[in-house]
Amino acid sequence: QAATAAPRAAADDPASFDEVYQGRRIRGGPAHGGGHHGGHHGGGYTVTVDGRELHVMRNADGTWISVVHHYEPVATPRELARAAVRELRGAPLVPLALG
Repeated sequence: QAATAAPRAAADDPASFDEVYQGRRIRGGPAHGGGHHGGHHGGGYTVTVDGRELHVMRNADGTWISVVHHYEPVATPRELARAAVRELRGAPLVPLALG
C-alpha cells in the first residue's frame, strides 16, 4: 500500500512560488532539511513570510493549514501564505517556540 501512496504524494506536490503579496515577500518550495520543523508536517514543503518560516501542515484530504490560519483549510501553500499575510495585518511573523 505504501507503494501506491508515494506516487500520489509526488503527483500532488505543490508548485514552488516566490512573490510579493500585500507588500510581504512570500515563498514556498520543497524543504531542504536543516532541522526546521516546517518540513515535518508540511510534507517536505516550507513556506516563509519575509524570510521567516511559517509552520504549515498538510491535512489528510490534501488541504493546508498553518499556525496563523488554522481553522480555514486552503487548497495550496500559496493560498495559505496569502491568508497568513492577511491575518498578520502587517505584524511580523514570530518563530514558533517548540519545547
